[in-house]
Amino acid sequence: MKAQTSNKIGEPVTVDSVDLSRYVGKWYEIAKIPNSFQKKCASNTTATYVFRKDGNIDVINRCIEKNGSISEAKGIARIVNKKTNAKLEVSFVRIFGISLFWGDYWIIGLDKNYNYAVVGTPTRKYGWILSRTSVLSKNDLDQAFTILRNQGYNTNDFEMDVQ
Repeated sequence: MKAQTSNKIGEPVTVDSVDLSRYVGKWYEIAKIPNSFQKKCASNTTATYVFRKDGNIDVINRCIEKNGSISEAKGIARIVNKKTNAKLEVSFVRIFGISLFWGDYWIIGLDKNYNYAVVGTPTRKYGWILSRTSVLSKNDLDQAFTILRNQGYNTNDFEMDVQ
């Protein structure tokens, strides 16, 4: 499912629909816009999504740090647009069982077989290319970067991950 082309002035456009039962599971981070909350990650970054009984999704992000230790961040995702399931919000801060500081997680590109996903935010400050495998084919990677360009992202802002 390719995302619609944005006008590069407004917000990115999400895909028309996401089958969350196909989306949950483990994803490998192939590329990202560098950000402060992932700067300790040196390699093998993954995100695993698991359905919760309350309808939300558990998020477990893992990576290997420069010193070789494993870093893990656990969060929760909630569906913002239940019509498409393409707009979610994620929080990694919980105090007394209450999630704080929700961040946008918009699925703006998705392979028809769910082999890769392109995730962005309304401000384009953050962006990720995710894959079901640790290596994404050149063709799929080119398609993901085309989606990002069409959505108004500067693909030079992205760095490739080491898996």
